[in-house]
Amino acid sequence: MNVPNRKVIYSESQSDFFNDVLLNKVADKMRDNHKTVQNNEFRAWENSSKSIKNLIELSGITDVYITFEYLVPYSQKRIDCLLYGTNKNNKGVVIHIELKQWDNVTATNIEGNFVETYTGKPKNVVPHPSQQVQGYNEYLIGFVEAFEENQIGLYGCSYCHNYTRIDGEGLYDPIYKKILTDYPLYSKNDVQRLADTLKEKLANGNGYAIFNKFMQSPVRPSKKLLESASKIIDDSEKFALLNDQIIARNTIISKIKKADKNEEKSVIIIKGGPGTGKTVIALHLLAELATSAKQRSIFFATKSKPLLEGIKHNLVRGNKAKLLFTNLNQFIPSRVDENSVDILLIDEAHRIGKTSNNQYTKAADRTELPQIDTLIKAAKVSIFFIDDKQNIREQEIGNTELIRKTASNYNCSIEEVELISQFRCNGSDNYLDWLESTLGHNESKRILKKQDNYEFKIFPSPSELYNELVKKSKEKNTTARLTAGFCWPWSKMLDENGNLKNDVRIGSFAMPWETHGDITRPPSGFVKWYEWAYKPEGIKQVGCIYTAQGFEFDYIGVIIGNDLKYDESTDTLKGDITATQDPTLRRGKDNFDEYVKNIYRVLMSRGMKGCYVYFTEKETEKYFRSRLELI
Repeated sequence: MNVPNRKVIYSESQSDFFNDVLLNKVADKMRDNHKTVQNNEFRAWENSSKSIKNLIELSGITDVYITFEYLVPYSQKRIDCLLYGTNKNNKGVVIHIELKQWDNVTATNIEGNFVETYTGKPKNVVPHPSQQVQGYNEYLIGFVEAFEENQIGLYGCSYCHNYTRIDGEGLYDPIYKKILTDYPLYSKNDVQRLADTLKEKLANGNGYAIFNKFMQSPVRPSKKLLESASKIIDDSEKFALLNDQIIARNTIISKIKKADKNEEKSVIIIKGGPGTGKTVIALHLLAELATSAKQRSIFFATKSKPLLEGIKHNLVRGNKAKLLFTNLNQFIPSRVDENSVDILLIDEAHRIGKTSNNQYTKAADRTELPQIDTLIKAAKVSIFFIDDKQNIREQEIGNTELIRKTASNYNCSIEEVELISQFRCNGSDNYLDWLESTLGHNESKRILKKQDNYEFKIFPSPSELYNELVKKSKEKNTTARLTAGFCWPWSKMLDENGNLKNDVRIGSFAMPWETHGDITRPPSGFVKWYEWAYKPEGIKQVGCIYTAQGFEFDYIGVIIGNDLKYDESTDTLKGDITATQDPTLRRGKDNFDEYVKNIYRVLMSRGMKGCYVYFTEKETEKYFRSRLELI
């Protein structure tokens, strides 16, 4: 009987599944359980269900259990097909089969095992099926207790039932040898081999019992996964805690222990400006809490994909702790039960949106709850790391008062910790105070002095600025990046020669923005948009607020565009919305002045040792110079 279950869209015994296939009912039942379904998805279900029936029939196995579209724990992904049964030794086994309709695939040399094929649009770059299987298997082993304790065995593979195998080409190109060895891929030529594998691993049936054991198994980070998380912080300088960062961490730990002891739902707010170490503290907390005697469900969440990918990139190769890093949209009610997460660390909380729904959210997952509600509702203890002066667009509404109000609605105890010491900008609080004063975040007039221990320099041309950054980046253990206000178009396509377009143009100066997300294969020597900040190739492109926020470099370059102008009548800086090329900012015209100042505050505080700037508006430059001590 196909009982609706939010974790799976279809589940049936072998005999009932066979009957549904014969009567063309499988896709209809899946559609009924999943509300909104695209036509291509419906056809894929129809075709794949027939292929699975034929495969099971060919294997000769009986009494297995079948599910389609299993929801991967703490993810928005679903596993195509799971088969349940026991082997000849009566050991429970779950077989994960990733199903593909592909018939034509081109190999690529993109790092991470990607291929090029048609998936709604031609020549789309997507993960190799075996790479997908590896990712799903890691999630299952990392979160489903039955697999961690070896109560049930797990085998993962992919089945491309329309694809003709040609050794050495396409999906079987030699560059995929390692991933294919670990997670086999079966084509339509290999159906007998796959059938034999099913017979070997599911010979004794009893699938329903294994299905129940799997579905009832606790879902939480495994002990091994938590052990991996404990190793994400090493003794390196970049992860060291100093001064009030140590006090803040210890204070947070004590507040978490208090919440545990009192069994109360809690919210902790960590407030701090640029460079106060919010992200590093969050990582320390993740590592320390993962090693505690109490096995907890703990996650690090942020909206920033560049920040998430940057953290995972810096993990030791093979560290499975990457599964504990996720985006804010994962904690919606359809996927995460209330209070099912013990501790949720939310970094860059000022980027919390109005809702977790987006254009890719399926109807079954849509929620009327604001995003802040979904986060607090999901966790027993929510820890928010926030800078109230980093709101940069209308859709991002995270602020301390919103968190307090929502926490009260859920009867949470509320604790707050403020970080004071600033460890970026050469530890110069004076520079940040001066920057906020100059941008108009406060009314005091500050002058940046030579003894303020920070290298702030205005360049006469963007070319000279960029050349100095390149020179700095070549110094040992030194990072540098060039950024700009969003005052130039951002091309979604390569030019006719397959190169990035030099969108940022000022006189003879011309450089490309970070690679647009629609460009799935950056030209050789360039990186994807979210890799701009943490891969060395990023020095060859101009970054914007969305890729720079959350990162720090030794030296930051900022091109301040026409969106920030000097107003002589008020002797202040004002935003000019007509100069922005950011479609999101254009929709927030009522608050544009605040947003553009926040943007430049963020960009100009990314440098630990120095900030180099160029102004397209010379009156704006004069205003900044008037706030500098004459040399």
